[in-house]
Amino acid sequence: MTFSVLHVKDNRPLIEPTVDRSGSHVKWNVTSLSPVGPIIQASRSVERHGVVLIYRQLANDNSNSYSFHVYLATNNSSDIKDIAKQVRSYKNRHIRIEKPPTCKLDEGNYHLMSEPEGEIRPQDLEFTLSVTKMKGYFEVFFEQPPPFKLSLMDRKTEETVWSATIREGDCVDNTEKKPKKRTIHTQRSSSPSEEETTCKRPRVQDEFDGRKPGNARGRDMSEKQLLQLAKRLGKEWKQVAIFLDLNSKELDDIQDTEKDVTMQKLKMLVEWKSRRKPGEATAYHLWKSVEDLDDLPPEVYQTLQNIMDS
Repeated sequence: MTFSVLHVKDNRPLIEPTVDRSGSHVKWNVTSLSPVGPIIQASRSVERHGVVLIYRQLANDNSNSYSFHVYLATNNSSDIKDIAKQVRSYKNRHIRIEKPPTCKLDEGNYHLMSEPEGEIRPQDLEFTLSVTKMKGYFEVFFEQPPPFKLSLMDRKTEETVWSATIREGDCVDNTEKKPKKRTIHTQRSSSPSEEETTCKRPRVQDEFDGRKPGNARGRDMSEKQLLQLAKRLGKEWKQVAIFLDLNSKELDDIQDTEKDVTMQKLKMLVEWKSRRKPGEATAYHLWKSVEDLDDLPPEVYQTLQNIMDS
């Protein structure tokens, strides 16, 4: 993506190339600035950063069929949270299929294709920036086992804007294993009951929610504490970044400037802290920002709790 800057110099319009850009600014070399910056209506559509989210519906029997919901959304935490809440409201359980989600979406119609050919309803879906109560989605059904390749095509340009391959290992439900890892309290019996094991995450949430606003206005997290947290984050750290309102361009910049993965995670957390007002970058505030993220490791909750207790 390239940018050019239009301004007035020596009483005539001049278009100059940029020398650098970020998620919110562009830089260019000039000797003078225009007193007025004109806004020009253009007929060319604006490409937007979007995401494609895949959820698999878990079957109630041992059949070999596979059913997926494929959502189109803007790349912001609000849209992603709304979809996650919508999926949780369904009667049948779903799991998120982790695939590279980002792509460029413009308002218009998109067509979903699959290899091998599956049953897709609807075949075309409109992507809109309008706020809707319920998000539309593609329903994809296969009667054979993976792998499945999904491709999204812009109906207007006939360009493939996104594709992903779903393999057998992507469809495994590991959610039942996670509660066993959530050892939040130090005093435990040697053989906890099944009820205790399956309720660990709600107890963590209760402990956070039970803290009064006065506790939430505690000390902001230090870089040392953010580093401890960064070491606990796994491959889901980019999802965390989206929930903390960083965009894909900023994540790309972080990865370009820092090769060490742990330091990439730290820079992401430091960027989040820099955007917060004093007293609003505490462990409590961070937890509230990511509480709807299903894939957060239990070690992250434990670290946040330890920071709040210190």
